[in-house]
Amino acid sequence: MIKVGIIGCGAITQRRHAPEYAENPDVQIAGFFDVVRERAESLVHRYGGRIYDSYQSMLADREIDAVSICVANRYHAPIAIEALNAGKHVLCEKPMATSLEDAERMIRAAEENQRFLMIGHNQRLVPAHIRAKELIKRGEIGRVLSFHTTFGHSGPESWSVEKGAHTWFFKKKDAFMGVMGDLGIHKADLIRWLIDDEIAEVQALVATLDKRDEKGNFIDVDDNAICILKSRKGIIGTLTASWTYYGEENNSTVLYGTDGYMKICDHPDYPIMIVKKNKERVYYKVGGIQTNDNQTKSGVIDMFIRSIKNNTPPEISGWEGLQALKIVFACLESAQKGMTVKIS
Repeated sequence: MIKVGIIGCGAITQRRHAPEYAENPDVQIAGFFDVVRERAESLVHRYGGRIYDSYQSMLADREIDAVSICVANRYHAPIAIEALNAGKHVLCEKPMATSLEDAERMIRAAEENQRFLMIGHNQRLVPAHIRAKELIKRGEIGRVLSFHTTFGHSGPESWSVEKGAHTWFFKKKDAFMGVMGDLGIHKADLIRWLIDDEIAEVQALVATLDKRDEKGNFIDVDDNAICILKSRKGIIGTLTASWTYYGEENNSTVLYGTDGYMKICDHPDYPIMIVKKNKERVYYKVGGIQTNDNQTKSGVIDMFIRSIKNNTPPEISGWEGLQALKIVFACLESAQKGMTVKIS
């Protein structure tokens, strides 16, 4: 039995980490910590375990094998490094860090302590995305030439545990970046995984168009981004992230190949649709995708626990998280400098 502690008891813990750990037969939830004690109390009442007075006391508990880190972005790296140095396996929410240097420090800490570091990029575990990658590798649309991938919804203020404009997502000191760190990084990870190639250079426009804080001022992080990406093999495409899609959520990806194109999570009934060169249409009814209004099992927790149980590195490792973070930071730099940015 793997004993797990959860640091941070906000929406992502309430909706995914805690219930998915509870459903896993190989897990015992040892306890919770949150700066707002009532949140931890509520989860202990529901799932068992104990309330820790600090995350440090949780990390000092020798019976705990692993921790989930579900706190504001600025705390991901320092807590993860402490946890790894304390001998715990770490599942960290995205973005893994607020600097590339901190992300690299996290990876080194995992290596030095011989512990696993996994980042919660759940989109590559969506059944439709897994099947789409299989179809791409099989050559169903030929060689991929271009793409566009989008993730937009009405914003975190209706989803996060701190409802309204005072949410930490809107505060640069806690979040460091806005929609690019929240949604854009998901698509950065997904697209490089789908096309099986690294992004080599980017151009981006990143802006704050509508979101305001509790005082009515524009928030000091981004709420919209449109990015042009080019891979090492020359595949080009766009990545769009938005907190101002006030209608339906859009979490779709389209890939254009030499023999046709594929739409993923775009059709309401068929998560994958392929249109061939000859106009033939092929539909695949395989799973769906999580939305804020429709929470389904992410697969992240099961992958993390399976890695620990089998002593095999997780597919979505710290290194994978770093590659997605590089894309996001390059896009932010491009927008700031008004120029193309190459990724080393």
